[in-house]
Amino acid sequence: MTPRLPAAEVAPHVLVWGAPPGCAPSPMLLLSLLLSLAPSGLRGEETRQVYLEVPGWPDRPQNLLHIRAVGPNSTLHYVWGSLGPPAVVLVATNTPHSVLRIDWTRLLSPEPEGGLAVLPKDSIQFSSALIFTRLLEFDGSDSAEPPGKPYAPYPLDEFSWNNITDSLHPATLSATFRGYPKHDPAGAFANGSLAFRVQAFDRAGRPTRPPRLLHTADTCQLEVALAGASPRGNHSLFGIEVATLGQGPGCPVIQEQRSIDDEYSPAVFQLDQLLWGSPPSGFVQWRPVVFSHEQADRGSALSCRASPLHPTLARALPRSSVVRAFFGPQQSYCTFNLTFGASTGPGYWDQHYLSWSLLLGVGPPPVDALSPLILGIMAVALGTPGLLLLGSGLALLLRRKPPSEYRSIT
Repeated sequence: MTPRLPAAEVAPHVLVWGAPPGCAPSPMLLLSLLLSLAPSGLRGEETRQVYLEVPGWPDRPQNLLHIRAVGPNSTLHYVWGSLGPPAVVLVATNTPHSVLRIDWTRLLSPEPEGGLAVLPKDSIQFSSALIFTRLLEFDGSDSAEPPGKPYAPYPLDEFSWNNITDSLHPATLSATFRGYPKHDPAGAFANGSLAFRVQAFDRAGRPTRPPRLLHTADTCQLEVALAGASPRGNHSLFGIEVATLGQGPGCPVIQEQRSIDDEYSPAVFQLDQLLWGSPPSGFVQWRPVVFSHEQADRGSALSCRASPLHPTLARALPRSSVVRAFFGPQQSYCTFNLTFGASTGPGYWDQHYLSWSLLLGVGPPPVDALSPLILGIMAVALGTPGLLLLGSGLALLLRRKPPSEYRSIT
């Protein structure tokens, strides 16, 4: 595919790929009412024109990915980068003409503040960030201290990451950051890697791979996969530490939603989501399930547990130049841990593989309606007793004998 010229003022060297818009189902009435109350930058678009842009700088690895999703009335900017630990800055604007500006001299300096900006600034309706700070490992055989005694974590700012242009797939609007520790004296990652696969969407739908999270044009999906790394214990459990921006004096909350429908994620009846402020604003959404096999089938599904968010000092976290370049240094952070699997049953030790997915977006989070399969089951379950009662009543009426004629006694 021939690269397109960028509309954003991002860098002297930029590679751009785009995907044409398509049609999507109309939103439900409830979502329409919610969206009508939202700022125009947070109102959902049924379709968007999506561009994958790789800003470059001479003699520097290409480790920045800008996803620009343009709708008729708004633009979403996702700036993914591995300058430090993998991180994403999400910005929603109320104009289709907003652009990303990068000051490379500042961004690559020890003080990157002001290195990233979305213009015009007064078009910004919402902004936040996620930072994936550490890969965690626990001794799963230690049942007295779930999830087990922690090994020394792997700080993700000490990983070496690939050139992002090597993994771009314009047809699927996806790219992958793949890394391994720069210093690995034990050789744990000699045949392994940690990957962050990012995918954008230009319309609503579901991926083919479980957990098949419902996405819209206002979302971006991330799949985290650990493959081939040697564990430090026979029953090691892995996890990841995630940081986000705090909300004033407190932290965002993680909400749990339950459903009777598991057609798209078999045996998973729960959906977790992190909300930045009151909806509609921004959100992170995932199902509490991780897969220990690349096929990601029901037999390889493991539990995924999220800890509560708690305030964390910025100096206690690996530094993300991308986040600091946009938000500055004086930010409060909140962190939570995700732990994959349990000490019993299948685990990472079976195939030396784990994968977990999340959605990141703005506006009201996608809401799963009951699938046609479940609606059909409910119709049969609720309708059968009624049909039986109706049939029994008709049978009784048909079996009744007519009353005999009256005869007077003379």
